[in-house]
Amino acid sequence: MHERLRVELGDQGYAIIVGERLLAQAGEHIAPLLPSKRVIIISDETVARFYLHRLTNALEEKGISWRSVIVKPGEGTKSWEAFGAMLESILEQKPDRHTALIALGGGVVGDVTGFAASVLLRGVPFIQMPTTLLAQVDSAVGGKTGINSRYGKNLIGSFHQPRLVLADVAALGTLPKRELLAGYAEMVKYGFIEDAPFFAWLEQHATALLAGDATLMTQAIVKSCAAKAAIVAADEKETGRRALLNFGHTFGHALEAETGYGEALLHGEAVAIGMALAFQLSVAMGLCPPEALERVRRHYALTGLPFSPRQIRPEWDIPRLMEHFTRDKKNKDGKVTFILTHGIGEAFITQDVDKALLEQTLVQACAQ
Repeated sequence: MHERLRVELGDQGYAIIVGERLLAQAGEHIAPLLPSKRVIIISDETVARFYLHRLTNALEEKGISWRSVIVKPGEGTKSWEAFGAMLESILEQKPDRHTALIALGGGVVGDVTGFAASVLLRGVPFIQMPTTLLAQVDSAVGGKTGINSRYGKNLIGSFHQPRLVLADVAALGTLPKRELLAGYAEMVKYGFIEDAPFFAWLEQHATALLAGDATLMTQAIVKSCAAKAAIVAADEKETGRRALLNFGHTFGHALEAETGYGEALLHGEAVAIGMALAFQLSVAMGLCPPEALERVRRHYALTGLPFSPRQIRPEWDIPRLMEHFTRDKKNKDGKVTFILTHGIGEAFITQDVDKALLEQTLVQACAQ
């Protein structure tokens, strides 16, 4: 049993299929979309150990030949050096412009595979098969690809839409609790930005959902993907409304840059803290009622999401965090762009943020 929805982008549109045991059925979903019956699978060492054989068996059943390139897990794979090595490994397989890439893994694998597909032979098709919650509800949908620079996260990349997103909910069963929560942060984001009823639903069902209720998880993933698909269809290249999807990310990317994009702070954890900081700054600016911030804090306490930078490390260099804001991709005309909020489900885009108040909010948050 699975759910299907679509990202409406004209001739670049594609389906998102969500359900259980989709890896075992991958061949029948993928085969009609392939220009030729040859693919190269990109995965990381951890995911490949669990799921590569299931995917390859499904492909072989449909007469699809395959090769694989296995990369190291973690954000280190999104460096120039690792990306270049991955491209050379792909080219070693002698692909042509009809050879599709398949991203089997989490957000890192999806980002680098999509970017590789956009530049390899000046563009080849690719398919997203996300195996983490974060990738299933966010990074696998929308066509954003990229790698990191020492100057910031995802500063080098492209928009390159997949031919299909195939999200097997059963794959989440092997995720560590910390990774599951990191993905849940991106899920709750959709409630925060413009869907207060969805957040209320999560308040009611989060405990069972995170405990492994597959029906609730499927419903929540479909709801999240539908929200993102609608925004992407309206603003594919992020010239306006799509920036709302970066709620929490301006703060979160600064925290990630300071911690070195490693295991000390997962991307979803950074986004969770960033969203809390966005609510805190919005309250400090008189834009948002304090009750909304308290509601966010209660939900974080219920689910185990991190709320404060202090939960990650005891001390932070505030001037360095402030400097990271100036490198954010959303900035325009030298001004830092923030996604703030008037309350649950009422996010908005602004460049009108007082620097002193921003710094004061960071100081307070890092002391809590």
